[in-house]
Amino acid sequence: MNKQQKNYSLQQPILSTLSLFTSLGTLMCCALPALLVTIGAGATLAGLVSSAPWLVTLSKYKVWTFGISGIMMLIAGTLLWRSRNAPCPTDPIQAKSCQNLRQFSTWVYWISVLIWFIGFFFAFLAVHIFY
Repeated sequence: MNKQQKNYSLQQPILSTLSLFTSLGTLMCCALPALLVTIGAGATLAGLVSSAPWLVTLSKYKVWTFGISGIMMLIAGTLLWRSRNAPCPTDPIQAKSCQNLRQFSTWVYWISVLIWFIGFFFAFLAVHIFY
């Protein structure tokens, strides 16, 4: 395994996990408040905002939030794609671990993409569709 492939194998789970956290941030800033208001839980939303005031800041800058998280997800997806055929170690235990880590990173990435699109829908599209 050369140095470039080793860097990809180290960056892949880190960036996939970061993309999950950024997409969860977009979900918290925009989809959760819209869901709570839609189901009539405005008091719950008020309590949530009073205990986590950073949600207001995320909602205020939702274009930046979605832009940065989208860029991070594109970078993670690119690295995931580029390392899809990278060789794993020849040791059977390490090879199995390498394959499991690849599958885990792929699952985390696609879950992140799904969460990001749910947040995007509620942040930018649901307002025009439902109201």
